[in-house]
Amino acid sequence: MQRTDAPTIDRIDVSVYRIPTETPEADGAFTWDATTMVLVEARGGGECGIGYTYADEGTGQLIVDTLAEVVRGRNAMDVPAAWAAMVHIIRNLGRPGVSSMGIAAVDVALWDLKARLLGLPLVTLLGAAHDAAPVYGSGGFTTYSLDRLQAQLAGWVEGGIPRVKMKIGTQPADDLSRVRAAREAIGPNAELYVDANGAYSRKQALAQAEAFRECGVVWFEEPVSSDDLEGLNLIRNRAPAGMNIAAGEYGYDLWYFRRMLEAGAVDVLQADASRCAGITGFLRVGPLTESRSMNLSAHCAPSLHVAACCATQNIHPMEYFFDHARIEHMFFDGALTPVNGALRPNRTRPGLGLEFKRADAGRFAV
Repeated sequence: MQRTDAPTIDRIDVSVYRIPTETPEADGAFTWDATTMVLVEARGGGECGIGYTYADEGTGQLIVDTLAEVVRGRNAMDVPAAWAAMVHIIRNLGRPGVSSMGIAAVDVALWDLKARLLGLPLVTLLGAAHDAAPVYGSGGFTTYSLDRLQAQLAGWVEGGIPRVKMKIGTQPADDLSRVRAAREAIGPNAELYVDANGAYSRKQALAQAEAFRECGVVWFEEPVSSDDLEGLNLIRNRAPAGMNIAAGEYGYDLWYFRRMLEAGAVDVLQADASRCAGITGFLRVGPLTESRSMNLSAHCAPSLHVAACCATQNIHPMEYFFDHARIEHMFFDGALTPVNGALRPNRTRPGLGLEFKRADAGRFAV
């Protein structure tokens, strides 16, 4: 039964923005020249909460047509109840993909709204386990020249981020030379991560893992498709000591993550709150990994993840993804920048600590 002494969710507004990349970008499986953000504003009690996901225009339409109605009029304090109602209403649409990304954007906005109504930073509302979330700089797209690759990765290290990630897999024959160039640029002490985005076959991935050993690679993300759990398990068991196998960014529900862990597919599990049904979904993954004495890493959308990462006991450095960090600084006052290799939530602002720069974003509106 709804309480009547708490503010209700009065309105859900949705807008969509398409932002060109600085230059064409690519990984081992895909090439793109723009990123689409779906932004949700949840209003109630005189406050407005912000949430977003990186999806497409259809996700925004799903929110307008289906999700907004099921949360409107609900108690703004009861975010898990609104989340459950959204998960229920999309039963016949399917949970993975657009449905979970739409739920994610609304869920994040509702958490932000609740924190604002209470006058609390979101990290305080969730309960902090850590004061800050360590990050790794992420970019190094396969479209980059060696000079640009080296400059980007070295820039992060010089700026105090002691771990960086680059893309591989578009031209496998060139990958070792690119990884060597990256190591040369960042020096011997910074940690080097590589991400194949599932581009390799199992045998290719095993051979590349051995080759990357000479460059001190400590993280090999999606060496094969994240759907190939047997392949991930094979590579995890045979990869050089000290090289973590990571995957999970395409997980949309708890059962996906459970299957990945049960298969022994990864050393570090990744989850993305902008895909796995929001902060509510992300916070459910932490205990799942902790129960197996493993760590959880957040994928992309750094300003969205920082509070949830600080509230997660067993957190691995989260991704400070170049493209998303750029967009967040363009669109939000209060977007965070790493200091000494970590993002620290702004405890002087309520909610996520973000204010939407509507005028700046307007020229990108779809």
